[in-house]
Amino acid sequence: MFSTLLPKLISLTSKVGETIMTLHNKNMGFIVKSDSTPLTQADKISHNLITEALKKITPNVPILSEESKNIPFSVRKNWNAYWLIDPLDGTKEFIEGVPQFVVSIAIVENGEPVVGVLYNPVTKDTFAAAKGEGAFLNDKPIHCVTKDSVGDMVILNSRSETRRGLWEPFANTFGELRAIGSVAYKLGLTAAGKADIFASLRPKNEWDICAGNCIINEAGGKLIDLNGNIRRYNQEYTIIEPGLIAGETEAVAKVMNVFKDYA
Repeated sequence: MFSTLLPKLISLTSKVGETIMTLHNKNMGFIVKSDSTPLTQADKISHNLITEALKKITPNVPILSEESKNIPFSVRKNWNAYWLIDPLDGTKEFIEGVPQFVVSIAIVENGEPVVGVLYNPVTKDTFAAAKGEGAFLNDKPIHCVTKDSVGDMVILNSRSETRRGLWEPFANTFGELRAIGSVAYKLGLTAAGKADIFASLRPKNEWDICAGNCIINEAGGKLIDLNGNIRRYNQEYTIIEPGLIAGETEAVAKVMNVFKDYA
């Protein structure tokens, strides 16, 4: 049912992206939220535009956004389906003028991501997927790819984790460690075969990954946490620990073995 909404979501993310781009490189101020992440006017505008549009598209489907007021699990646990959005994933990159941020919209049904759309307003790339219907980049089918050896693989990892030195133990393990902003954008790029694996060594939130998770799944890959678990959404805690791996299924297994050996 929800897959029929893809054209509307693709159009919505494009329009929202155009709006927030009017604020890009404007040296705007920002505040730091309680979780130590930045919040800009662009985040707020994107949140408002998306939530207002979704309420019109599906009036009876609840919405959970990174910028929503806290919705207790006692309420959320009764949701069979809901929207899960990150109005601007990669706010740090947006502030710094790095073109690696996206608008992210997903639909969760019975704990599973069934629709996902990511839009990068700088590159104008749209990643989209619906359960059972494949994944696409700008309307062209995409698939995860991989190489036989982890020593040849390209790993998309975190700019902040790289700066903190968390990836130094793996400097000679993989073919390339490529630091990219926005968790969601890294998932889209991995689904499109631009790299072998997305990996994070630190916890992420559900809204960071949900749309990208759907796209990875439909591109022939999988996403698991560093304990080897596939994420079921709408849990009591939206944080996902201890970290994540996503990509082509065999590649994920090989990289997971590397992390197990390291641990």
